[in-house]
Amino acid sequence: MKLSPQWLRDFVEIKADNARLADDLTLAGIAVEKVEGSVFEMDITTNRPDAMNHYGAAREASAIYDLPLKPLAPKLPAAKPATPFPIEIQEPDLCPRFTARVIRGVTVKPSSAPIAERLASIDQRPINNIVDASNYVLWEMGKPTHAFDLDLLEGGKIIVRKGCVGETLNTLDGQIRQINAEDLVIADARKPVGLAGVMGGFDTMITEKTRNILIESAWFDPAVVRKMSRRHGLHTDASHRFERGADYESTVISCDRVAELVLSSGGGELEGNVVDVIARPMPSPVVSLHLSEVVRHLGKILSRDEVQRILERLGFVLEAADAAHEDPKFSVRVPSWRLDVTREIDLIEEIARQHGYNKFANTLPAFSGAVVELPDAAKDARLRSSLLALGYNEALSVTFISPESAKQFSTAEPLLLANPLSDEASAMRTSLLPGMLDMLGWNLNRGTTTVRLFEAGRIFEKTATSRDEKKHICLGATGDVTAANVHEEPRRYSFFDLKGDVETLFSSFAGTVTYDAQSPSYLHPGRSARAQLNGATIAQFGQIHPELAAVRKLRQEVFVAEVYLDVLYQQQLRQPSYTAPPKFPAVDRDFSFVFPDTAKFDQIRASVAALNIPELRTFTPAETFRGGNVPAGMYSLLLRAIFQSSDHTLREEEVAGWSAQIMAALQALGGTQRG
Repeated sequence: MKLSPQWLRDFVEIKADNARLADDLTLAGIAVEKVEGSVFEMDITTNRPDAMNHYGAAREASAIYDLPLKPLAPKLPAAKPATPFPIEIQEPDLCPRFTARVIRGVTVKPSSAPIAERLASIDQRPINNIVDASNYVLWEMGKPTHAFDLDLLEGGKIIVRKGCVGETLNTLDGQIRQINAEDLVIADARKPVGLAGVMGGFDTMITEKTRNILIESAWFDPAVVRKMSRRHGLHTDASHRFERGADYESTVISCDRVAELVLSSGGGELEGNVVDVIARPMPSPVVSLHLSEVVRHLGKILSRDEVQRILERLGFVLEAADAAHEDPKFSVRVPSWRLDVTREIDLIEEIARQHGYNKFANTLPAFSGAVVELPDAAKDARLRSSLLALGYNEALSVTFISPESAKQFSTAEPLLLANPLSDEASAMRTSLLPGMLDMLGWNLNRGTTTVRLFEAGRIFEKTATSRDEKKHICLGATGDVTAANVHEEPRRYSFFDLKGDVETLFSSFAGTVTYDAQSPSYLHPGRSARAQLNGATIAQFGQIHPELAAVRKLRQEVFVAEVYLDVLYQQQLRQPSYTAPPKFPAVDRDFSFVFPDTAKFDQIRASVAALNIPELRTFTPAETFRGGNVPAGMYSLLLRAIFQSSDHTLREEEVAGWSAQIMAALQALGGTQRG
């Protein structure tokens, strides 16, 4: 919006030039974005409708420079005695006050040059002297008013009421508006003649034929104006102010000011006194202000006189403080135009901005505590650093997903939102996988074919009485493990790469993790696994099922893992330890066995570990083979054991004894030694 600094000077005798005035207003919170010639381009925050006009901005300048503010005092001639024009307010909660004046015998013509030039300077198009008088008052003192052609008001009365279904209103922009029961309208005895606080009606507008007018100035509830403005797609200068809270006490003076301008330009005669219908009083609130609170919040001692001067210049009325009391306070009556001031802290903010934020010393607040690390901070940091070292990048997805996705990736009952943004984001996530797949798909669709991401966050589950939040971490990978070069072809990421990354994460924690093939339906049944620790599931991972990948249009193999941190974090971090390497040579032995498919390596490793052979350093699979002379339902497995002692060179009979124990354990699992 634009304001004229010369117009401001009509109310305050400001000695500063325009550049200084712009800077001082901005420092006080009434931002001047730029100065274009002799006009200020303003950026007034929505909570300050009182400053969206010249008189309001002049009031701020009055406080800044400690100069008197000239009062608005319209001068009107004596009115011709007449019966007050009837006004009926049927909705006192939505329109607590309605003020009107009647002028007869006006002449509609172009506005005088001073009025037209001032309106044009702030990009307001002059129309005629009656309409321009209303617009002038809007930009002068911030109060929307309206003028009706009195002879076009049927029934000789005004009614403020709710709209009726089926009614229409031809607004000033020439559009036919369908009125509904939620609209607040200004009506005559037969029909609506205006949308209250938004726009007047075309059928009662001022024209060259107009001779008698009714000037209205009212106060409308901000919420009802905001809803009507949005419902009808109308945003006007009037609705902009009413939506933010107009001045309840200014209806009479604004009505008189419009009448003064009309009489001075178009002649005519006032008929009767001002009609001021108050359906619901709105007294100004009184707020207590303790000087000790001013000091506590601002960190600077301001004198009582300074506090009183600032607030009174801004229009607040202060009762004398009790100077004898150990904590003097003011009782501050808030002016009707400051609907944003309701608490003591609001008054302190007014004092601070007018005193000048730049006048406060740069100090840090006192702090008696210390930084408190969250219980799982060290574990979170270990996982993050491990994943970053493995080549993963951290990512974030939205917390809201569709109910279908919530049920597809979890057996938990999802929490549904009461007011969702869309059907695709109407449930709290029960898994991190939907967001991870969306992010991987987003990258693939844009030509990034090698991606590794991880996300740490919370999932949400509905319980019988409330809700439950759990910490998860999710991995997603697709593409190449190694890039192509002159020596070799690229190698694609596989299930075993993912399993290795998952095992790297678990290696940071105490406890032994076991794996099996129990995996959910959204994972490939032959390329997925479940990880367990002490009988509890801590992760599920593998390749996304091809059918699901097709539905989500994932054009290449995608691997994911979801780790349940609430379970994993029950284990302590594994502390680094050092053992000197043995000085004595190691001895290795190979064991070639045929096992049934039901025998898993975890079982084999566990049975050998149960032998408790201290000198057994490693026991690993070296080679597998199926087919040939190996019967169906069986597989050949070559196992390699490495023995080493820390205090002597192993003897052949020692190694032979341990080897015999291992073979017996393998045979107990159904294994047959190959010849």
